[in-house]
Formats: sequence, structure tokens, C-alpha cells
Amino acid sequence: MKYRKLGSSDLNVSEISLGSWLTYGVGVERDSAVACVNKAFDLGINFIDTANVYGRGAAESFLGETLANRKRDSYVLATKVFFPMSDTDKGLSRAQIEKQIDASLKRLKTDHVDLYQCHRYDTDTPLEETMQALSNVVKQGKARYIGFSEWSPQQIEAALAMPGVEKFVSSQPQYSLLWRRPEEKVIPICAKNGISQIVWSPLAQGVLSGKYLPGAKIPEHTRASSDSMGNFIKSWLNTPVLEAVQKLKPLAKQADCTLSQFALAWVLREPNIASAIVGASRPEQLEENTAASGLKIDPALFAKAEAIVSGAERAG
Repeated sequence: MKYRKLGSSDLNVSEISLGSWLTYGVGVERDSAVACVNKAFDLGINFIDTANVYGRGAAESFLGETLANRKRDSYVLATKVFFPMSDTDKGLSRAQIEKQIDASLKRLKTDHVDLYQCHRYDTDTPLEETMQALSNVVKQGKARYIGFSEWSPQQIEAALAMPGVEKFVSSQPQYSLLWRRPEEKVIPICAKNGISQIVWSPLAQGVLSGKYLPGAKIPEHTRASSDSMGNFIKSWLNTPVLEAVQKLKPLAKQADCTLSQFALAWVLREPNIASAIVGASRPEQLEENTAASGLKIDPALFAKAEAIVSGAERAG
């Protein structure tokens, strides 16, 4: 496993990180989830990403219990705040940030997280209030650093221009061969300002593994076939996307790796990417995906891959 510095922080994070969206505490049976976390450590993953809203606290509670016997300095722990935790608890107001960080720490069974992230931008709360509240969380020692997910270039720049507050060290955008939007503005702004990307859905919910075939029945025991995990992948399951992905398989074969490894290595070719978050329901998935770390692939193959998928867009 290779490691990269997270923005201007002193955190070194594994190039492949373990996510818990839709999986732990929710869609994956507990014993399998525990096995995945244990395998992640065995493979050198030191970065674990979660959020308070994942299973309305269930993912954090699962991780708190599962990580309880591990030394706290042996892993980098990140969580997030913004989405509704109840009919009245949501957003990035000072009151919510103060309430939700304490609730997250209690579920995670720790006195601090390494990274506390705004899960989205809150248009109902003044940015200054949010930034000051996040800065207080850091001053209180409840979080070491702060980050954001899916903020617009204008929102990022407004936060960077604000004096007297903590500076962001991470951005968590969706990014993959099939979704390259951050390249235009977000990555350049962040690269200039000591902010690294932590990428979610680098395999487009598993579509870039190549296991979903055009016109074929969805395979059993996959994310797409799961009632609890399958809703978000459906926008990718259209014929143009699936046909394009199948055309990538010969390129991965030329590179002597699996298609998943090829797609993850493509993400990691970008120096501003600190880590690619993967989900896993089985330990062997992590074994395959972590092998993408440090993989050297001919840039010409990546260029061919980009040309193949350039016209393929998800539905909706």
C-alpha cells in the first residue's frame, strides 16, 4: 500500500480507503462487515470514511464497536455532518455542528476524529457561522482537520477567503472515469490551496468492475441487486455506459490488471487525489482493489480508456 499526504495536514492516508456508505451497519451482514474492516487493516488501509447519516448513525456505531480494540493512532478516521438525522436535526448551523460532532464521537467511541467534513453546502446557514463552528470543533480537540464534500468552486473560494477560521484540507467529490466533472475547476482550486481530494464512487458504484453486462440480468449478490444498496447505481445501468465499460476490458488486460484495478489506478494518476474510497461487502474485494495502489500503467492506455467512455453518460 502506498500513502499520500492529505492536503496541508500532517495526515498520511492510504491511497485506497474504506468507505461505509450503504454498507456497514446497513446493507452488509455484520460478520462480513467485521471481516472487511479487519482485512482492510491487514492490507495496509489506514483511512476509514463514514458519516453520521449513513444508516442514521448505524455505520458510525458499527465502526465504533469494531475499532474499539485498535490503537487510535493506527488509523485515520473521517466522518461528516449535514444531512437530516431527524425531522429537526440537519444542516451546518453552529447548534447542529456542536450537537452532531458530540453524537458522532459517542457512536464512534472516540474523543476525536481526524477529519470532520461538511457533507454538502448549507445554503440556509451563513458560511461564516459554519466555518466558525468548525473552527471551534478543531480548537476543542474534537477534530484535527476539516473538509467538505461536493461544494461548488465559488463556495470553496468563499471559505478559503474567510479570515480567522480553520482552513479545509480535503474535498470529497464523486470522481471516476465515468464522472470527471471535478477536473475542470474543483481540482485546480484545491491543488493551489493545500486541499486534497478524497474520491467517492471511483468505480461508479461498481459499474467499472465490468460485472454488469449490457442487456443481461443483474447478477445476484451484487450492489445493484440489493434492496438496501441498489438505488444509487441504477443511473449507471444504461446500455451506452455498460457497452463502453466492456470495451475497457482489453485495455486492462494489456495492463495486466483487472478492470477495477485499472479504473482505480486511473483515478490515482492525478496527484491531487489523496485516496480513493472503496466499499466492500467481501474481504476479497478489498484484496483486488488495494492492488491498484502503486500500479504503474502506460498513460497511452488511460488515454484510450478516456476516449472510449467519453460519450457514455449516466441516466438522469
